This record gives sequence, C-alpha cells and structure tokens, in this order.
Amino acid sequence: MLTVNAPAPLHAGPFLSHHSRDMYISPTANAEKANRVPSPEQPRQRHMWIVTGPAGCGKTSVAQYLAAQLSIPYIEGDDFHPPANKVKMSTGVPLTDADRWDWLITLRENAVARLSPTISSTTKPHSGVVVTCSALKRKYRDVFRIASYTDHNMAVHFIYLQADEATLLSRVGSRQGHYMKSTMVHSQFDSLEEPDLQEQGLDVLSIDCSGPLEEVQQTTVDTVKRVVDAES
Repeated sequence: MLTVNAPAPLHAGPFLSHHSRDMYISPTANAEKANRVPSPEQPRQRHMWIVTGPAGCGKTSVAQYLAAQLSIPYIEGDDFHPPANKVKMSTGVPLTDADRWDWLITLRENAVARLSPTISSTTKPHSGVVVTCSALKRKYRDVFRIASYTDHNMAVHFIYLQADEATLLSRVGSRQGHYMKSTMVHSQFDSLEEPDLQEQGLDVLSIDCSGPLEEVQQTTVDTVKRVVDAES
C-alpha cells in the first residue's frame, strides 16, 4: 500500500524553536550562506529529497534511481560517516545521538551546497538533490529542515521507505560485504520514530517498500513528480 501526503514547503515550520534551530546550525553555516549568491540560472524553487528508513529498506537503490530519472545529483549518506561510526555499525554497536550530530549537519550542508553554489564555485545550480539518510528520529529529520529555515526557496522532503522488521532483516541478512549487519536492523527499529500525521501532512511521503524493487523505484519517481508538479 502506498501512502502519499503531498507536503507543503517548510518555512521555518512548526517543529523547531529558535533555540533548537541554533543547535543544528554549524559555526560555518552563516559564513557559507553569505558567500552564496543568486545565479540567473538558479531555479527559484529547489528540492532536497531525503530518502529515509532503517537498514534494508532500499534507500540507496531507490535514491540512485530517483536521481537518475530527475537528472539531479545524488549523495550517499553513508559516505559521510566517519570511520569510528562505521566500525561501530560493523560490529553491531548502535550509534548514539552524539555520533550522529556532526554527520547529519555535514550531510545537510553538502546537500545545500549542491543546490546553492557559492561565489567561488563553478558548479551549475541544480533544481534538486537526492540524499540517503536513515533519519530514524524526528530530531534527526529536523536537522535537514533547517535548510528551508535558512532559505525559503528550498523545500525539504522526506521519502520514508516503510516495511516491517522481518522483511528488512531478511534483506540485510542476504547482503554480502556490507558493513551494516543484520543485528543493526533490530536496534534501528528500537530507535525508529515513524513520521506522525503532522509530519506526513507537511513534508513526509511514506512509501511501502516491501514489494519488488522496480515497483518501489517507479512509485517513488511518480510520487515525487506529482509533488513537484503540484508546487510548480
């Protein structure tokens, strides 16, 4: 079953107090923002698509397909984990909030950079970027929402790939050579805060990922295109 709630762009939304916003803005964020200049070619409305969900839900496969179909950049969130985080996950040790904060902020700022080239950048502005990130908790998703707080022409969307624990355990157990072990699926479900109705009504698209990968990929693309068309 596919659940789709067309999200409205988040403009400093209801989730974050000014205090919590400040917590999630890196010391360099204001300097980077000042260094960004509007380009005549820069799309007015830009979209950050965060493909989320626990291990085994297919984030990478879906995100890569979506980015290819939309001809926009793709960022693999796991590539930004420091070595210490990867060691923890490969040995079945869950990451703490402290392990995640710098990773989440770095990931967000790299995504923003792909949408908002700076004065010194030669990168062509893009209308969107696709990012993979488990974003298990609401406060983790809030870190990405900061992007639309600091730039009202940037819309942040979460594509939540939803399936039961048994399905994802089976998938991860069949992987070869991946650092994420099946034991991590259970710990991620323990940490998981599924998007509630408020989030789904604002910026979250929930998609059942228990079916064949090709169907999930195409459903995701069709859903995203409907959202973009509705906001155009």
